[in-house]
Amino acid sequence: MGWWQVNADTLARSRFVLSPFAETFAALKLLHIGVAAHPGEQAWLRAQLPGYRQLLAADPVTGLLMRAGIGRSWIADFLSPAPRDREPFEAAVARVRTAPPATARADLTVSLAGPLPAALERDDLPERAARLLEYVWEETVRPSWERRRRVLEADVVARTAQVSQGGWATVLDALRPGRTRWLGENRLQVNLHEYPPREISGAELVFVPVTASGANGGWVSWEEPDRYAIVYPCAGALADHRGRPVPAALGALLGTARAGVLVLLSSPMSTSQLTAVTGQGLGSVGRHLKVLLDAGLVERRRAGRSVLYSRTTAGEVVVEAAGV
Repeated sequence: MGWWQVNADTLARSRFVLSPFAETFAALKLLHIGVAAHPGEQAWLRAQLPGYRQLLAADPVTGLLMRAGIGRSWIADFLSPAPRDREPFEAAVARVRTAPPATARADLTVSLAGPLPAALERDDLPERAARLLEYVWEETVRPSWERRRRVLEADVVARTAQVSQGGWATVLDALRPGRTRWLGENRLQVNLHEYPPREISGAELVFVPVTASGANGGWVSWEEPDRYAIVYPCAGALADHRGRPVPAALGALLGTARAGVLVLLSSPMSTSQLTAVTGQGLGSVGRHLKVLLDAGLVERRRAGRSVLYSRTTAGEVVVEAAGV
């Protein structure tokens, strides 16, 4: 397993960061693998895969570059620079574009775990990778970025609450179950690869959620010796919220917005999470929750500093009767 040595100060200064570039690279990975983790991803792949595959069929060198760069066990480092706080997509992709060609080829030999194909012995690999990332951003991510951003913000709200309730160890164990784990003695397991441990005490450590789920949604990246990042799939209930549409009958009974809140509460969520995911104002969400509470369809409980809402048995019956 791969692990990082992290001192208390580094962990205390670590933070969650949203990155349009990381979201785009996660989308590229999902397109490359072509396997959905839930119905929302299936619908997205049906819409986006034909264009992506057509693009690579017309550009076989870039297609070979992607197959080499997103290896079975390792991603070529130059393709996924460590996300920076508040960095626009354009600035991040510029770091891919300006990677030295020799570095790109060396990174590809690592991800391939073998010699580089002759077709990739060229100097335009960073430019080709940047152009493909720009396509994925413009065509598949940017049109839905505001919705994606709300989902990611909701995940950060939930993780931050976890830190206050159970400490960092609880959060780290849950980021990528089976891959990330707090080992004790200032050791953070980051993946299952057999690589030498890294001493990152004093460096910047960030945690970056993406909406892609399952094995497609996580990786680690770094810019030695100053910046390290763990990219992880956001909570499944949030990532797949588009897969649970509001039935017309339930919307007619409660109102579409209020019914949407009830449908989302299949797992406990805070008011801040609901606001982020739905895009509704805090006051509107609060009013919906009050009505649902008064009707006995949801209940609330305090967890540390947060108040979490979830469906009651009656709420479950109503949702199930509507066919959700």
